[in-house]
Amino acid sequence: MTGQRLNEFPLGAKTMLVAIGLAMLAGCATRPSPDVLNPVHLPVHLNASLQSDEAASSRVNVLAATNRNPDTARGGFGSAWADNLTYEQYAFSVPPNRKDTAITYPTSRPDPERQFVVIQRKQLPKDAFVEEALRSTQSDGTVGIFVHGYNYSYQEALFRTAQIAADANIPGSPILFSWPSAAAVAGYVADRDAALSSRSDLDSLVTSLSASGKVKRIILFGHSMGGFLVMETVRQLKLQHRDDVIDKLAVILAAPDIDIDVFRSQLKDIGRMPIPISLLVSKDDRALVASSFIAGERARVGRLDIDDPVIREAALKERLRVIDITSIQASDGLGHDRYASLAKFGAQLASFESGRRSSAGDVGAYVFDAAGAAVASPFRLAGRVVGSQ
Repeated sequence: MTGQRLNEFPLGAKTMLVAIGLAMLAGCATRPSPDVLNPVHLPVHLNASLQSDEAASSRVNVLAATNRNPDTARGGFGSAWADNLTYEQYAFSVPPNRKDTAITYPTSRPDPERQFVVIQRKQLPKDAFVEEALRSTQSDGTVGIFVHGYNYSYQEALFRTAQIAADANIPGSPILFSWPSAAAVAGYVADRDAALSSRSDLDSLVTSLSASGKVKRIILFGHSMGGFLVMETVRQLKLQHRDDVIDKLAVILAAPDIDIDVFRSQLKDIGRMPIPISLLVSKDDRALVASSFIAGERARVGRLDIDDPVIREAALKERLRVIDITSIQASDGLGHDRYASLAKFGAQLASFESGRRSSAGDVGAYVFDAAGAAVASPFRLAGRVVGSQ
């Protein structure tokens, strides 16, 4: 596999791209404090409306497992590594008429018409958490786990999971796995160490869910550096000969911040998976340009160019689905958070990621357009996605 390298840019442009990327990753707005995790008591009429069938989409439930150290003083979780996982259950009130993926956090005077609001929060023992996850398993036996990327706080990852669940209209309760990111732009190396240290904890979560016969498929969705953690966890499961777990996994990597040679090595260790790994990539992901620069100008998997015949050939050889989502709208100015906008196309992706076993017809290079429909391409049409084989 090959990818665009930073040395294609003049030195001044490279420096500017990295500076802009890091500055924008820091965020312009004030980042939410752990206070946003405190449940809000809504007015009686709003609370009643959330219980009605008509307003089901105005409320979403999220389960969260984290190996972050609890911040008991502020009621949240920090960036220190904990010895054990903590399990929680949340219910959110979701603002109506959302136009994009931006999340408005609650203020000292919460407004559920405009803001995402926590309305219930409960810590669970592990057994109760697993039972709740199994209770909310989708009708086809599917459970979904979201693994966030670099520079995320616990509360940011949790609210993002709620946004994705609301926009995708996901039945049941999606699960967030939150690893101890430093939630700081300067913490890139620390975050990579934290991700590596979290393999066994994510392994434990996946294995616990897989043990139930009720669970037929586990969608393991990793964004950015979270994709690196997902691949390392699957590799660890393979080295443990846990094919019983791997057979249930549907791995989706959105804008994966993984060195291409490292990814090739991971694939070699993992081998062929029954459900092909899906990569959601964008050629113009400027956050990954910055990541590549930090890594010594080494190409990242999330910027693969599916127009490159070498990439298309490699996707077929490695039995991967490489899906170009460049045309999907991004809100971060970097093209790195398109996965959040992609949530509204959940039905199309769910159809594509239907859990079919690998065949010559469902691997290769694809294009997903801004309307969730097929776009002009010289390659094979496959439903709402355009591919090649």
